[in-house]
Amino acid sequence: MAGLRTVTAIGLTLAVLALLGTDVTYMVAGAMTAMVGTFAIREKTVRGQAVTLALGLPVALAAVSLGALLHSRVVAGDLFFVALIFGAVYSRRFGDRGTALGLIGFQVYFVSLFVNATVDGLPRLYGTLAIAFACGAVARFALVPETPQRVLGRLREAFRARLAQLVTAQTRLLDAAPQELDDVLDDLRRHTARLHEAALMIQGRLEDGTRDEATAALIQRRVADAEVAAERLGMLLLTARSAERADTLTLHLPNAPVPATGRLLPREDEATATLRRDLGSLHLMVARPAEANRGTAVAQIRNRLLGYRDEECIPPGATLAVQDVFRGIGEAARAVLGLRLALDGPQDESDDSPATTRSREEFDAEDVSITSSEAEPEEPAGLQRPTTRAAFQVAVGSALAIVGGEFLSSQRWYWAVLTCWVVFLNTASTGEIVVKGYRRLLGTVLGVVAGVALAGAVGNHTWIAFVLVLVCVFAMFFTAPLSYALMSFFVTAMLGLLYTLLNTYSFDVLVLRIEETALGAACGIIAAMLVLPVRTDRHTDEQLATVLERLGDVVAGAVEQLSGGPAVDLLDKARDLDTALDELRASTQPLTHPITPLRGRRQTARYLVALLETSAYHARSLAATAELVPYSKRVGADPRLARAARRIDHNIEVLVAHVKDEQTTAAVEAGASIAAMLETDGLGVPAANTVTFRVLRHLQRLDEGVTGLARPLGVPAGPRS
Repeated sequence: MAGLRTVTAIGLTLAVLALLGTDVTYMVAGAMTAMVGTFAIREKTVRGQAVTLALGLPVALAAVSLGALLHSRVVAGDLFFVALIFGAVYSRRFGDRGTALGLIGFQVYFVSLFVNATVDGLPRLYGTLAIAFACGAVARFALVPETPQRVLGRLREAFRARLAQLVTAQTRLLDAAPQELDDVLDDLRRHTARLHEAALMIQGRLEDGTRDEATAALIQRRVADAEVAAERLGMLLLTARSAERADTLTLHLPNAPVPATGRLLPREDEATATLRRDLGSLHLMVARPAEANRGTAVAQIRNRLLGYRDEECIPPGATLAVQDVFRGIGEAARAVLGLRLALDGPQDESDDSPATTRSREEFDAEDVSITSSEAEPEEPAGLQRPTTRAAFQVAVGSALAIVGGEFLSSQRWYWAVLTCWVVFLNTASTGEIVVKGYRRLLGTVLGVVAGVALAGAVGNHTWIAFVLVLVCVFAMFFTAPLSYALMSFFVTAMLGLLYTLLNTYSFDVLVLRIEETALGAACGIIAAMLVLPVRTDRHTDEQLATVLERLGDVVAGAVEQLSGGPAVDLLDKARDLDTALDELRASTQPLTHPITPLRGRRQTARYLVALLETSAYHARSLAATAELVPYSKRVGADPRLARAARRIDHNIEVLVAHVKDEQTTAAVEAGASIAAMLETDGLGVPAANTVTFRVLRHLQRLDEGVTGLARPLGVPAGPRS
């Protein structure tokens, strides 16, 4: 949608300027300004977007004016450019509006350099920029409108589609032949990860896309329930096909071991046939739109699936593992019902079975208790503030890039500055900057080849060049979340076309583009290493400690509630864990990237993240079960669980202390299984079909995962003394 909106703004700007008989140079300036004015504004509300767009025009006019005035004053212009870069980066501390205005100021000044703006041409440039901003407003608010409600609506449909795709992949797992299992498991992992991404995207849009905090919290909880229930169903299906217990579908190690899933469930078995039918019914519940999810037939399907939450409705001839799958289908159907109620409102209850009625009552009880009280995290001050540190780093790197760029070319030196600027965007450590600089250089080299081909094909056909520019712009936005190198490829290809339009294209210019890009990336890396550096290992350790602390919070809160303690909001804790895990994954990219020379550290980083992915899944499952305790008639508290989880709490605290380099001699405890720890009270291990047994299963996997972290982190481990 961002790419479509930007292309529309550029296309409309070009059409208006063409009707006015504008020179090609000013059309290029207008197109670049329309692109900047559209993608820079990221505020979520329509009013906020309008205010920022209105403020952006005077900022753009001031930037282009100074660019023209300082065009012939090299030293003064360079000093101002460095000051502008510092201010543009520092302004990010003021939120989306500060980020947008800083970006507009920097990019429009860059546009003035690109088109060689002069004082005599300022009146026409003012008109061009005004038209570009006006066309951007029309594209944003009329032609391709974006409101928080519309975005949330699209994300809801995307989540429903992802959930349906995951159920389809799970159905394939049921009957997959042994030679097909690797491909089926890859699909299962991919669809599980994409469902998780969709859930996180919804979380980021809930606050502005719903009418109040209670509604946002309700949808957030229902989305989390659906995600956990769907992932758990996949685990149970994998276990039913395996002689071993499945661990987690979100393991992303290239050679991660999977259970021996070679045996097929008997196709003619009555339980297997019923399972196959009910997975199809679950897919129907998920995939059908709200208006089609009504009627007696659909109600009968819903009632049958929800009935599996009662033990007496589960086919008695099925194995214990297959019975667990039926229970998983019942919980997944409950989660889908809750999601429908939260998103689409009340539904017809005339055909409800007792199991469906009980599920609705549980939802009603949960809804009453939902509150939202999330404290704002404390932000570092002074030079420790990320925006302040980045502003100094980019300013120093840009100064180096200006000096070096002038030696390469007195006309195109600003490409080095632009590269130095972009490698700092959305990075938090020196390693991330190195990886981003490498990707930009790679994309630029490949883009030069494409630029040569496109420029030769276009020749003097102006409008064909502009159409290809629009294609490249859309491709930039479409590929940005997938590959930064690919996005850089389309940027460079687009620049080749723009140079053709300005009649300044040559092969030497594109080669110079590569040289300036390499110089800019090198200057950015040098600045990151010398000016207030954030070492990759230190940043990763900080993120790792945060993940472990969040994991401990989720486990402690869930176990306390499962043991009979007071009800707490576990959903926010689980989402904080997910967010921290995503940030850790991003911070380890420099360590896991193919260009890293430290292969041992790469494998260690992947192993750590894989174990934490596993532990996070089991923690989310614990939290989802604990959320049912205060409201469900079939899930009761068991005080013994608190004693069983003490070792996990202790081990997480030990790991956090070692990661933070605190002076401690404590060791990670290992010993008997979690379930065996309950045998000492004379009551024995709970039966396999009880909620307590399933909770113990998650605790056991958590205990194994947390203990497994000790070896790669160099933490001593042994039996409790």
